[in-house]
Amino acid sequence: MGLKSIKENGNSKGTKKINKKVLLNETKRYAFMVLGCLSYALSLKMFLEPNGIAGGGVSGAASLIHILTSLPTGLFIAVINIPILIFGFKKMGWQFILRCLITTGCLSLATEFWELVLPDKFWMIRNITDDGILASLYGGLLQGVGIGLFIKYETSSGGTELLGRLTHGILPIGTIATHVAVFDGLVVVLGAIYLGLQNILYALILIFVSAKISDLIVMGFSHAKLCYIITNKAEEISDFLISHSPRGVTLIQGEGMYTKTPKGVLMTCVKSKQIVALKSSIRELDENAFVIVTEANEVYGKGFKRI
Repeated sequence: MGLKSIKENGNSKGTKKINKKVLLNETKRYAFMVLGCLSYALSLKMFLEPNGIAGGGVSGAASLIHILTSLPTGLFIAVINIPILIFGFKKMGWQFILRCLITTGCLSLATEFWELVLPDKFWMIRNITDDGILASLYGGLLQGVGIGLFIKYETSSGGTELLGRLTHGILPIGTIATHVAVFDGLVVVLGAIYLGLQNILYALILIFVSAKISDLIVMGFSHAKLCYIITNKAEEISDFLISHSPRGVTLIQGEGMYTKTPKGVLMTCVKSKQIVALKSSIRELDENAFVIVTEANEVYGKGFKRI
């Protein structure tokens, strides 16, 4: 076999490996997109609509229409989104719009799926609570899971997020988030006009819980602690930490601005359960050390998740 054949064979294997990885990533993306749509749609049909609560965004507007007219929520999620997607085609490109269209279609179908399934087979679940606060809390939890999965796996249903991007390009006042908040707020205000002022209070709970849960989904649950250790015994402490822990330690050269003396600043990340042992070890080696411990939502590398 010649050198050229060997290279072609190697390139072919490399291409197949890349294609397989891309296919796996896309399959994973759309599997979690479907799961996110089911979770989001369940919040509408199990908690929000049965209690007459309309949140923000396109789904909130579609829910408001359903509550007032009994017309299908899923249909109006698609009907309201399609003009926004057409409007955004030129700015965002066909690939982004196609993904949004697929997610929108999935969310519409998921909403109608729960509409069909819940009353017949799970009627007790459909009427699980008539308390607006509980409905807002658990509706927000399910919506947060859906939104978190959309963000984490880079899918989008368009909606007010896309509309905010587009209007910010036309009228660049404030940030994109400001524009999105304005559109969401308009839906909530409309809900208050037709459903009563308490809709604003319920919607605020819904939005707050949803934001917190989506952050957890995106950032992960395995919080670590980021530690800065300012000490005159940097070598001793770093040697001890390296020999007694799988975590890495980084030395940053510093200077005490009051005493004008050099200081060693050690930076390391540990799991939350290890922080007590770490502080105890530092106290034994240098009781005058200055230690700062902060939250680290995501840590990648040796001893933690692979990047």
